[in-house]
Amino acid sequence: MIRKAFVMSVDAGQEAEYEHRHRPIWPELEEMLNAQGVHNYSIFLLPDTRQLFAYAEIEDEARWDAIADTEICKKWWAHMVDVMPSNPDNSPVAENLREVFHID
Repeated sequence: MIRKAFVMSVDAGQEAEYEHRHRPIWPELEEMLNAQGVHNYSIFLLPDTRQLFAYAEIEDEARWDAIADTEICKKWWAHMVDVMPSNPDNSPVAENLREVFHID
């Protein structure tokens, strides 16, 4: 498995709504993520800064990248655009993190 981590943020005052929309995520979105080889996907919130830390284990970088081209992902991004900083294509503003330590 490939470990992926990235940070995003949620707009001020939208923390509860962001969490609400993820409890649960849409079944078809979860099915697509599973089909693309995504496992152990978690998102954590640092309340003081509204930073979101995301972690996922993936089977393949190309399959991970292909998620952005799926209709359900684009629909999800459009659904989330009003609660978090987003790019012109509605994807969340995110910055990949470089792993500096790991232990099994």
